[in-house]
Amino acid sequence: MSQECIIKLQTATREKLRKFNSLRAREVQPGEFWDVVVVTAADESQREAYELQIRDKVQRKELPLGLHYKVFSDPPGAKIGNGGSTLYALQQLNDVYGKAVGRLRVILIHAGGLSQRLPSASALGKIFTAVPLGDPLYQMLELKLALYVDFPSQMKPGVLVTCADDIELYSTADDQAVRFDKPGFTALAHPSPLSIGTTHGVFVLDSNEKSTSSEMENISCLQFLHKPSVEKMRNSGAVCKRPSGCFSLSDTEFVYTDSTYYIDSDTAKSLLNLLKELGPLDCEVDAYGDFLQALGPQASIEYTSNTANVTKEESSLVEIRQKIFHLLKGTQLNVILLNNSKFYHIGTTSEYLFHLSEDVALQKELGFTASAFSVHMNENSGCCVMHSVLAPSFSVGAGSVVEYCRLGAGAAVGGGSIVSSCWVRAGLSVPAGVFMHSLCVNYKHQTRFVTIVFGINDNLKHRVEAPAYMEQLKLFGLGLPDCLSHWGLKQEVLRFSGDASSCSLWNACLFPVCSDQQSSFSLSLEMLQTALTGSTLTLSEDTKLMSMQEALQCKNLEEMLEFRKGLYEDITQRKPNN
Repeated sequence: MSQECIIKLQTATREKLRKFNSLRAREVQPGEFWDVVVVTAADESQREAYELQIRDKVQRKELPLGLHYKVFSDPPGAKIGNGGSTLYALQQLNDVYGKAVGRLRVILIHAGGLSQRLPSASALGKIFTAVPLGDPLYQMLELKLALYVDFPSQMKPGVLVTCADDIELYSTADDQAVRFDKPGFTALAHPSPLSIGTTHGVFVLDSNEKSTSSEMENISCLQFLHKPSVEKMRNSGAVCKRPSGCFSLSDTEFVYTDSTYYIDSDTAKSLLNLLKELGPLDCEVDAYGDFLQALGPQASIEYTSNTANVTKEESSLVEIRQKIFHLLKGTQLNVILLNNSKFYHIGTTSEYLFHLSEDVALQKELGFTASAFSVHMNENSGCCVMHSVLAPSFSVGAGSVVEYCRLGAGAAVGGGSIVSSCWVRAGLSVPAGVFMHSLCVNYKHQTRFVTIVFGINDNLKHRVEAPAYMEQLKLFGLGLPDCLSHWGLKQEVLRFSGDASSCSLWNACLFPVCSDQQSSFSLSLEMLQTALTGSTLTLSEDTKLMSMQEALQCKNLEEMLEFRKGLYEDITQRKPNN
């Protein structure tokens, strides 16, 4: 990427942040911003958590005012995917606004799910994941709204669909603007290496419409490929040759991959009719693979029977895909090529650590800082501290993230770790490469605390069929039975919450329930250190152990947010200008 491109991207991004900051805490004018901001949630519990946090943000005047913020949850029952969530959100918008919905500019942010790959976001939601920016501190909700701040004024009524855990940066020429004013679907497209194309959606473009090297181009799409092989990309004509001039890739060959897309109001009505035709969904529908593959003149019904990329295959999926295909076939797919753009994903622990503490390019583009909205006595470099109060003589290792924490004097965090929502006593040391996160839970009608601890690279989603196979589950790189022996626990007494035929680190009841947040952290840390050093620790017989899954089911949201409010007040009072 040329220096000219980098400077343009940085300048454009900073201008969007400046513009959004000017809207925070004030009433926006009609057409100046979104009419409705919709966030989706997986269930009623998550919806309540999201509504509580958005209400707090509005009261603290951290968001633009004078518009509607809505949280829509998926219906109870089977998982319906982000495509199903899109359909139900459109239905709920229609229920709330009636015919007026056709005049609204809506942003729809998909934020449902368990966030098993970044568990610090599981309880309060990935759309409320902190980023080291702003005062008060930005979370992903503010960042998404800031990066799309130019869109509403350039958009006809309709819905912009996006996800909660990605970041898109782009620049355009001074006389250009990203406009969503065409019928059908309009998708943003980013130049990407072919290897990235195999895990994303890829656009097959009309080569007759392509120009040379403009920062932005509007073009029609012949076909959309979902997670295609390199061979499929080549055979379909999706592979492009790099032009000269300002461009965000050095690769000679590349493809255009997907991120966010817009649906005009007439097409949104068609999707509502689709939901009526489908009836209650009993399988996961993909808002990208299942909707966009039906679009464009070269779209073929063949994809509907390809379930290679499906997490859980249901018998009804092929039939539902075929109905989607027939309803949307012939609908226009317009693509906006953002040739000077970047796409970042922060949905996993490793991505979160890298982008927030090590990724120099993203830090420059967004203005990320090593310390954001925090109180501490010494400067650490190469790490990231957010919304935290740290006592003197603490240390945080390079490549680590500390968020929403209190750290006592002399406390230390090793390199490459995530410590989230924890109260760490003076002098304690967290090893390198671990994840620690405290949750407040309701247990036997009392407020209690559980601190979850995993290795950064542990696979929480890996399942075995029965407890007898638990040696295949790796915790801190050790077999789970080894860890249990260090804690004086017998394999036969280990409980797995939920479905006993599906055993994973996610539902293994390993973490002690304690009366206060500091004790909870200290005991889980002691268990971790015992396992890593090969020593032994005997938990008392009456110690209640919970899984991450169980802790989420009985989480005490109000108390967790109260802890953050306490930090907020401390930080605000101790800032220099106070």
